[in-house]
Amino acid sequence: MDRAQLADFLRTRREALQPEDVGLPRGSRRRTGGLRREEVAVLADMSADYYGRIEQQRGPNPSEQMLASLARGLRLSTAERDHLFRLGGYAAPGRVRRGDHVEAGLMRIVDRLVDVPAMVVGSTGETLVQTPPCVALLGDETSYEGLARCVTHRWWTLPQSRLRYPEEDQDGIGRAFTAELRAAFTRDGAGSLAAEVVADLEARSPEFRAVWAEHEVARPHSRHKRIVHPEVGVVEVFCQTLYDVDQDQGLLVFTATPGTESFERLKLLGVIGAQSL
Repeated sequence: MDRAQLADFLRTRREALQPEDVGLPRGSRRRTGGLRREEVAVLADMSADYYGRIEQQRGPNPSEQMLASLARGLRLSTAERDHLFRLGGYAAPGRVRRGDHVEAGLMRIVDRLVDVPAMVVGSTGETLVQTPPCVALLGDETSYEGLARCVTHRWWTLPQSRLRYPEEDQDGIGRAFTAELRAAFTRDGAGSLAAEVVADLEARSPEFRAVWAEHEVARPHSRHKRIVHPEVGVVEVFCQTLYDVDQDQGLLVFTATPGTESFERLKLLGVIGAQSL
């Protein structure tokens, strides 16, 4: 690990970003250009003290997980992320189907959707980034660890994960999730995350085994979704997806028809999300 180069690289990337670049307000009292250390810490989901010690060339060596969080928080390109990992003493992550890094261009779009429910999903169904209104709508899906990061794994092993959808919709949603997992399994093959998820679900869930045995491969999600929110009730939304082909990630944006009750409920959740910032 090259502490001096790592600290210098992080500092220069931090100073190159403006608050507006990452969806933060500038404020009237800002005297210096770039982001503050505490702002980077919030974006990277770590304590300001921890981040500060890295920039000051002290403290523990950051883990690969921490470096990945910093890469997302600082909106690094794939090349910059690879450089960050090497400075931290790790091999650059493989670029083939790398599921946990959101490219800078896609992150810039997310940053401008601060009042809209939106999320970036990886190729095996891992939620990588959510806007605050999306957290208010669906709950924090980025907090899971291990195989539970995959939405299909949660669907078949955590019954509470289905409560966000009406009971009559759940069969179709579960089948759509499973068809997406099969596509990832076929594409990525043995040794992949998808293969690990399939093996675990086959061992743990008779429900999954029954659906998996039907070998459905072309069951797309409906763009029209009904989401059951514990506070505001059922919200009917339209889900539009923008795909990053190189990273094999999808940006999902949820909207409701203006003038409807769902539109008002979604606006209310936007306020709830803003209050959580």
